[in-house]
Amino acid sequence: MASAQGQLSFEKETHDFGVIAEGTQATYEFTVKNVGDQPVIISEVRPSCGCTTPSWTKEPILPGKTGVISAIYNSTGRPGFFNKSITVVSDAAAPTQVLYIKGEVGPKDLKTYYTPEQKAMSPRLAVGRTSYDFGKLEKGQKAIAKFRIKNTGLRPLVIQGIKSPCNCVQYRVSEPAIKPGQTALLELRYSAAVLHEQSEEVKVLSNDIVMPALRLTLKADVTERQATQNKLREGK
Repeated sequence: MASAQGQLSFEKETHDFGVIAEGTQATYEFTVKNVGDQPVIISEVRPSCGCTTPSWTKEPILPGKTGVISAIYNSTGRPGFFNKSITVVSDAAAPTQVLYIKGEVGPKDLKTYYTPEQKAMSPRLAVGRTSYDFGKLEKGQKAIAKFRIKNTGLRPLVIQGIKSPCNCVQYRVSEPAIKPGQTALLELRYSAAVLHEQSEEVKVLSNDIVMPALRLTLKADVTERQATQNKLREGK
């Protein structure tokens, strides 16, 4: 009889960052789903070089649930093309699976590097609004801000990563490569970690060579968790 076992299925196994400026910490989150009938634990994620720093979902991924594997590529001092592998080790039916990130590291200032003709042919990232207010959130609570983005350029648009000073934001895009004229959904997942009113600036990095870093703002009024407040009242 076949024994029950977890099985991991990745939304995509290769991500192309396109052209990024040297010095960029290019980040991408691979989404993985357990399509088996037993929980799966990812025990290790091994990059092929020290230039890639991975992180991953540490708790067991239950059947039907998803986890993430985040890959950060440090492009500092590494001009030219790159193609790196990331080996995922788990107790799933397939104990090892390989993911890939690739792209090209260009000059630090891409705006002056490209010709007017190249800029005219560039993908263009357009967004309807540039801020999102979560309202009140409890400390430790996670919330998602959704932005509708559109490629108004002439070539496919690729979201290459995000930057936020708080390191409290993760992202996901509904389309890995947004075709010219196509609309996609950008989700920013915010973890409320600091109390009181917060305003976090998030830079969305893309292969739009005219505006490679789009600035979005997330706002929230972070309060103590209700359970903590109840315990304080009981103590008093």
